[in-house]
Amino acid sequence: MIDYNPKDWFTFIFRVHRADTVRKLLPMIVAICMYSGLVAWLEADVWRLPDDSRVKNISMLHSLLGFVISLLLAFRSNSAYDRWWEGRKLWGSLVNNSRNLALKMNALLPEEDKESRQLYRAMIPNYAFALKNHLRGQFKAEEFVAAGGLEARHLNPNQHVPNQLASVLLRKAYTLQKQGVLTGEQLLSVNAELQSFTDICGACERILKTPIPFSYSVFLKKFIFFYVMTLPFGLAFSLGYYVILAVAFVFYVLASMELIAEEIENPFGIDANDLPIDGISQNIRKHVEEIL
Repeated sequence: MIDYNPKDWFTFIFRVHRADTVRKLLPMIVAICMYSGLVAWLEADVWRLPDDSRVKNISMLHSLLGFVISLLLAFRSNSAYDRWWEGRKLWGSLVNNSRNLALKMNALLPEEDKESRQLYRAMIPNYAFALKNHLRGQFKAEEFVAAGGLEARHLNPNQHVPNQLASVLLRKAYTLQKQGVLTGEQLLSVNAELQSFTDICGACERILKTPIPFSYSVFLKKFIFFYVMTLPFGLAFSLGYYVILAVAFVFYVLASMELIAEEIENPFGIDANDLPIDGISQNIRKHVEEIL
């Protein structure tokens, strides 16, 4: 995720970053400029269309459709941002529940029970890292901290790794209750945090595996394409060869909105505008180790 000062807005105009849509769209912008120049040349020098040609009325159609396309892009952007913000809230909940579980275990576990303390000290952050990698379709053994005889090689990367770690945490809690270290009431007090890990994982998977409907995404791309491709025919009458710059700018604005929405609708990846879940996982490990 890009760190920036929202108050220093003037420098944004000249700042180029990895997620800048200009770089991604540059080949298409060049092609649109060439196409617009060709249309302007054909209308002015080849077809020699008069100023009262009906082709000029195409601009009226663009005026009507401009409102429609703005509504569609606004809905597309809002839908993508809702997914990004929901993902951030879910990871915020994971941070809070990880701290709460560590605080409760720190209060409930005897100081002399080093093994249990070490297991929770390692496995609570391990769950955050496992969830991060699970959402990215990865398995990184080097991020796993061994404890209680459990090492990364004991996990099956071909199965649901977060569920395997959640099972370790829950099984250990029930073992402590059977051994009399925890009472039934104390077990119930930590059960909410243990259960929340799986709830958060399921909610993140829902965002990941339920993209914007295919038909809607395809229709919007086609709409932008045909809108931009017909734009030079009407504007060339009034702008001449300046239509090249005008159409390129319109295409840049419309296509950039779609690109930004595509990037943030899956907030768990490694794009520049995705959630900083690597840093969040590191903070969970840091805070839990401080507590336990």
